Amino acid sequence: MRSKVTKAIFPVAGMGTRFLPATKSVPKEIMTLVDRPLIQYAIDEARAAGIKEFIFVTSRGKGALEDYFDHSPQLESELRKRGKDDLLEALKSTNMDSGAIAYIRQHKALGLGHAVWCARRLIANEPFAVILPDDVIAAEKPCLQQMVEAYEEVGGSMVAAMEVPMEKASSYGVLDVAEDHGTIVDVKGMVEKPPMGEAPSNLAVIGRYIITPDVLRSLNKMKQGAGGEIQLTDAIAQEVEEGRGVRGLRFQGQRFDCGSKAGFLQATVAFGLARDDLRDELQDYLTELMTTNKAAQ
Repeated sequence: MRSKVTKAIFPVAGMGTRFLPATKSVPKEIMTLVDRPLIQYAIDEARAAGIKEFIFVTSRGKGALEDYFDHSPQLESELRKRGKDDLLEALKSTNMDSGAIAYIRQHKALGLGHAVWCARRLIANEPFAVILPDDVIAAEKPCLQQMVEAYEEVGGSMVAAMEVPMEKASSYGVLDVAEDHGTIVDVKGMVEKPPMGEAPSNLAVIGRYIITPDVLRSLNKMKQGAGGEIQLTDAIAQEVEEGRGVRGLRFQGQRFDCGSKAGFLQATVAFGLARDDLRDELQDYLTELMTTNKAAQ
């Protein structure tokens, strides 16, 4: 019987320079998408997938991120006095039980593979998930839950994958597909940011992974890859070379790149339109805006 996936690593050590000056004092992961910070979407997705232990790989200046998941007795008391039960209920999802969350420092920005490696002592010898909060996925069934269910069937390491235009493949880690079964593909290789025109497919890896402990052993070798960083995709590709199964999952859902300003704005509109309490007013505004722009042209 396969070990259950109950731990997840959240690499959140980046400085968020694309969002300066906002990220000068506020961690990017705390920036709000409608009314929840990016990190909350990631945590909610992990919980839905059965994750019980949450490991944050952080850096200096991320104190607000740690405070966000702490209890706030004064705020809760004030809301209770005012009868704001709906807001109290909303706060419940932000509170983490004692011992459920751990913080590890990544002292040097050496890449995603290095960030995962930093948490190795908390993982031990069991499979685990990695979630990149920049990738927000709108899905009826949360993406990581889809992956965990697939993992329970086929085992091995697994990455979330989506099809991208070939001309954009050089911006991603790309799968070299051995066999395509539709939802799941068998992987014979992975290439991180291949040169233009040299991508082995248009199946791009996005920020959800289920990883076996063997990958950590590959990361122990600490070889630098594309961009001078220690790439997680290189360590997962090593699994293929050593004869262990790696698979890609074509997840059902829409991914938003909230690590970019345009992607963040697109996600804000999409998630706003998905809300019953915001949809009508926002839709009216967008319709009026488009009408005004067309008239101006």
